[in-house]
Amino acid sequence: MGSEGGEKKALGWAARDPSGVLSPYSYTLRSTGPDDVYIKVICCGICHTDIHQIKNDLGMSNYPMVPGHEVVGKVVEVGSDVSKFTVGDVVGVGVIVGCCGNCKPCSSDLEQYCNKKIWSYNDVYTDGKPTQGGFADTMIVHQKFIVKIPEGMPVEQAAPLLCAGVTVYSPLSHFGLMKTGLRGGILGLGGVGHMGVKIAKAMGHHVTVISSSEKKREEAMEHLGADDYVVSSDQAEMQRIADSLDYIIDTVPVFHPLEPYLACLKLDGNLILMGVINTPLQFITPLIILGRKVISGSFIGSIKETEEVLAFCKEKGVTSTIEVVKIDELNTAFERLHKNDVRYRFVVDVAGSKFLEETATTTN
Repeated sequence: MGSEGGEKKALGWAARDPSGVLSPYSYTLRSTGPDDVYIKVICCGICHTDIHQIKNDLGMSNYPMVPGHEVVGKVVEVGSDVSKFTVGDVVGVGVIVGCCGNCKPCSSDLEQYCNKKIWSYNDVYTDGKPTQGGFADTMIVHQKFIVKIPEGMPVEQAAPLLCAGVTVYSPLSHFGLMKTGLRGGILGLGGVGHMGVKIAKAMGHHVTVISSSEKKREEAMEHLGADDYVVSSDQAEMQRIADSLDYIIDTVPVFHPLEPYLACLKLDGNLILMGVINTPLQFITPLIILGRKVISGSFIGSIKETEEVLAFCKEKGVTSTIEVVKIDELNTAFERLHKNDVRYRFVVDVAGSKFLEETATTTN
């Protein structure tokens, strides 16, 4: 890297307090090393987790905070030991940017479960400097935590796959649920849920969307390709799908009862929790015992699985349903996401945001 060991300036949009309001923020990137890649950000998806972080919903937020962990960019410089990437490559960065490298998860290519993992933002890097995310013009990332975007895949389509896509793909792969002919349920039709429908359908599954209202029925059936749609409050409809599903991917990020969905699972069925919920969930044990059912959890995916889901989606023609916004529309986008007013993932056009460029010329 031309300035290996030196500091570089960056400009992003940061939250300063739990109000979650973002505004331009100039900062210094961490010092670069021989395994680091300097990236010019092209675009970055908005995840529901970003809301939890900027508003300190989990009680662990540090400010100023530049969020964003579905980052696609172009390699500008590489360190002397970088072997996987060259200048000009289009690459992606997801939820984590560091790990210990020595524990069992790390040695098993499951670095997302490392107890010493480093988040791409709202964390501290090994040199003591805060990590900042992808709602910024540049990033510096260790080559281990970067993936190459398949040639020909539109960058704005790739961004949601780095979190939402791999979050769905990982448990289907891990639990042996990729074979054709399975019957799956998708609980919640948001950013992760809509990718769940598309990826499961591409695997040849019969997919039932379970939602809290009728308002997304047409979207789910006609546009996303779901095979069935059930409103969770309709007891007759829930009874119709009782004991019928091999798995349910539960993407709901707020408190909800589990019993109605456990009842939908077949013998040995798996309820896979993905939503970040900071209140206890409850269920009665007979629903599990009498069907040998499983309640499991899954957290994003590994770098290896991220590479796999990118290749899978390229091969199968799976795309995200997105709405592209400029970086000065971030606060409005977060407000709309909080109200579930998006189909189905916001992607911020960072490189094409003139407001960012104009601000950069006047910020020290």
